Amino acid sequence: MSTFAIVGGHGQVARHLITDLVRAGHTPVALVRREEYRAELEQLGARVRMLDLERDDVQAFVTAFTGCDGVVFAAGGGPDGDIERKRTVDLGGSLTSIEASRLAGIRRFVQISAIGVDNALPDDAEPVWRAYVEAKRDADVALRASGLDWTIVRPGALTDDAPTGAVRAGAEVDRDAITRADVAAVVAAVLDIPTTIGAQFEVVGGDTPITEALASLRP
Repeated sequence: MSTFAIVGGHGQVARHLITDLVRAGHTPVALVRREEYRAELEQLGARVRMLDLERDDVQAFVTAFTGCDGVVFAAGGGPDGDIERKRTVDLGGSLTSIEASRLAGIRRFVQISAIGVDNALPDDAEPVWRAYVEAKRDADVALRASGLDWTIVRPGALTDDAPTGAVRAGAEVDRDAITRADVAAVVAAVLDIPTTIGAQFEVVGGDTPITEALASLRP
């Protein structure tokens, strides 16, 4: 069994992921910036370490990754709100996590991105949305060039509905919604499927069981 650091460990997808990893026999290490998250996350079964991905330097990331076999980048500033946080969280946090993984000797890296971020944006795209898409796109570019054993998961619109255990996944799929719980289940499954290394795929709700959908993916 393996130990996985989760950057953005108190996020909604991350909390589902913690439960999934524990169920699979793995050890999740939730990296968070607020001590008050500790009790909740430990109750879910995670180890908790402090990390402020907007302020801490790369050495702090290396320290937070100590003893881990892989990293899941699950942090995000979200598609709404502050433009600057798209660069500091979605891009900057990813870039530092990638560099820290290399320095720590960790090869496995899974990144939660977003559907369609490689598509050209219209000239009149809302500025915050543009910043979000560009940050996710640039983070994915950096990860693909990193030399790590990467996988990029690009979910559609996220919902809080009950998990279905079934998805539609591929290099490109039609835009649709997917539950946060199903995204977490996809990430947990990816970590146990070596053939997804080097694969970038979009995923939305569907009719194919998750492990079956992922088994058909190739780099």
